[in-house]
Amino acid sequence: MSGKIKGIFITIIILVLLIGGSMLSSYLKRIPENPEGTVGNSAGNLNNKGLFCETEDKIYFANAYDNDRLYSMNKDETDIKKLASVSAEYLCVGGNYLYYHQSSSKGGSGLGYVRNTSGLYRMDLKRKAVKALAREGSGMMQLVNNEVYYQYYKKSQEDSLYAYSLDGTSNISVISGIINPSCVWNNQIYYTDTADGRGLYVFDPVTKTSSLHTAGNIWFPQIQDSYVYYMDASNDYCLCRFLLSDAESTVEILTTDRVDTFLVYGNLIYYQKNDRESPALMRMGLDGSNNEVVAEGNYENLNGAANYIYFNQFGEATPVYHTPASGPVQVSEFEGAKTAALENLKDGN
Repeated sequence: MSGKIKGIFITIIILVLLIGGSMLSSYLKRIPENPEGTVGNSAGNLNNKGLFCETEDKIYFANAYDNDRLYSMNKDETDIKKLASVSAEYLCVGGNYLYYHQSSSKGGSGLGYVRNTSGLYRMDLKRKAVKALAREGSGMMQLVNNEVYYQYYKKSQEDSLYAYSLDGTSNISVISGIINPSCVWNNQIYYTDTADGRGLYVFDPVTKTSSLHTAGNIWFPQIQDSYVYYMDASNDYCLCRFLLSDAESTVEILTTDRVDTFLVYGNLIYYQKNDRESPALMRMGLDGSNNEVVAEGNYENLNGAANYIYFNQFGEATPVYHTPASGPVQVSEFEGAKTAALENLKDGN
């Protein structure tokens, strides 16, 4: 083989290796598509800051005992591990990826630490690698199939709901205003609080268009089994429901208590009763039956995961309490999270 031919041959090999390496790198970095119907977290959790999120075998949560740092655990609350030294909220899971709003990185260090005070981030749950998706503010968010819908805000621009495609090819404004995208049903987003007036609106992620579904002063909708559960702001924020599929559906008042926040989980509704004399965390059946007290006082951040309901006293991040979501009420402190946080603090993590 002549020197000239040998040189051409070597050049071809180098080009093949470079191109092949680039293609392999691109393949390894790509985000696999999620199955149709993928939703990152429940509307109830996300309406309560999305501090807990579950998959088939794991729970991911913001550990209040460690400044809301990211942790994971088994569904029986064992094997609690710290994932990253960032403060997170609005957790959503799709495939092998965790999406979240980083609320603060103050005091952050170690694996997964990102030097940015706020924004939308994605963590590869296998490699624990973190990528910033949007740094100009985000908060309320939801994963719908292969897009993350998040609230975008910047001083120089109008507030807007953005849609970020997981392959990174698109990040566009889809609805103007402060829109909460947490409520998803049959691949569509149901939302309220628009500049055009009160009501339940529906957004189609395929056509990127919205339409009014139901008029009314509807707040914080959650949909389960075709029922829309919501706080009626025109009726002292009592909790109501109606059938989504029936245009002439009768509104059912589930409780006349004034409600601060609520969570539909399984066959029960948990809600905070606003009452000057006797405030309490309550629960009742989906039809408003069997109303009972869970804990006296004022509570917030109601999140459900793996048949537990988690919550804390209003204005006090800790202690974090939990109770079985069904069966007899058994409120106790979430000791596992506190123990894990203290161990990490002792180890300097």
